[in-house]
Amino acid sequence: MKRYIALLRGINISSKNKIAMSALKAEFTELGFADVYTYLNSGNVVFGSEVHDEKFLADKIRSMIKEKFCLDIPVYVLLQEELQDILGNAPNWWDSGNKEIYDNIIFIMPPLTYDELYNDIGSPKDEYEKICSYKNIVFWSFSRKDYRKTNWWSKTASSNVSGMLTIRTANTLKKIAEM
Repeated sequence: MKRYIALLRGINISSKNKIAMSALKAEFTELGFADVYTYLNSGNVVFGSEVHDEKFLADKIRSMIKEKFCLDIPVYVLLQEELQDILGNAPNWWDSGNKEIYDNIIFIMPPLTYDELYNDIGSPKDEYEKICSYKNIVFWSFSRKDYRKTNWWSKTASSNVSGMLTIRTANTLKKIAEM
């Protein structure tokens, strides 16, 4: 059995797409997943599965959410060890401990590619933000006080491809990588 992480896009944000984590955990268990844990109220689920196909798992979870919660939520699934690899390959400037900087990872949902994302959003504003791609994710950091001046802040939510992205903070990802 392998450990997986499901990242649900856009739940429990500004009283939209409400799902109680206890109900979500129960439904994951009902699907036959083992050792299910949720983290925070924003759709982070760690679980064990005998099935080793991330796309199949994401589709199965998405169907369950649609059926049980009447929500069509994009779901990104990755192996827990893949997240550990991602975190181990972070650029030096990412998650430096500077409290003035907000460190995130943008997960790009297939079939979207980094090049398509970059072409849609454009270059980062070097004086306010940094990005670095690795596999199917983007490390993204920006100044907390200047976030509105960044190029990527508003565009990750309003671009043509925003529905194919889900974003998590460095702290959240470090926590779920070890669950």
